[in-house]
This record gives sequence, structure tokens and C-alpha cells, in this order.
Amino acid sequence: MPTVQDLPPIGGYEPIQWKRHLPSRGFRPKVWFGLLLGICSYGFYKTIQSIQERRELQREKVWARIHLMPLLQAETDRDLVRRHYSDKAIESKIMANVPGWDVNENVYNDGRFRSPTFSFADDK
Repeated sequence: MPTVQDLPPIGGYEPIQWKRHLPSRGFRPKVWFGLLLGICSYGFYKTIQSIQERRELQREKVWARIHLMPLLQAETDRDLVRRHYSDKAIESKIMANVPGWDVNENVYNDGRFRSPTFSFADDK
């Protein structure tokens, strides 16, 4: 019996697939990097805008306080003068029966004005 050798088919075998053909999973790295760069740029832009707005609001608040300070100080001064005259009236009412007591006389006898450290409460 003659030996028969198994030969390839005419035209050869089909090419062998040795490389893996997996479906792509997402974008290329350059696209991801571009998206990351765009999102970070937008975030930094908005952050800088908010910092500038916060700084402007803080500056506006400071200037509002600077311009309101004389008004508030004048209001406080008027209130202190009203309280001072009220205390003097109450003192003159209390010390009416004491001979030689002058309400407007300074107890320290040095001519300087000292703001009172206490105030009488109204009896209402």
C-alpha cells in the first residue's frame, strides 16, 4: 500500500486569526484627556469668577460699613446724651432733699467729663 501524504487544499488554508479582535471600550485616551482638560478649564473659570464676586461683595460690605459708621456713631451719641440727661433728671429727683447737692457738679473736681459707668432703670 502506497503512503498517502495529507496535503493542504488547493489555494492553501485560510489565515489563522492569532490577534484578538475585542470591541473598543470607550474613547481613545486623547479624547478622555481633552474632555478632562475642558471640564477642568471650565471649573477653574467658574471658581475664579466666584472668587472675584466674593471679593467684590466683601469690598462692597466694607465700604457700606465705612459710609454708615458716622450715622451709627451719631445715633449712639444722641442715645448717650439722652441717657445722660435722663440720669441727671433722676439724680436731681432723688437728691432733692439733700442740702448743698448740685447735680451738675463733678464729683472728681478736675473739670474732665467722664461717661457714666452705670445707668438708672426706668420704673415702668
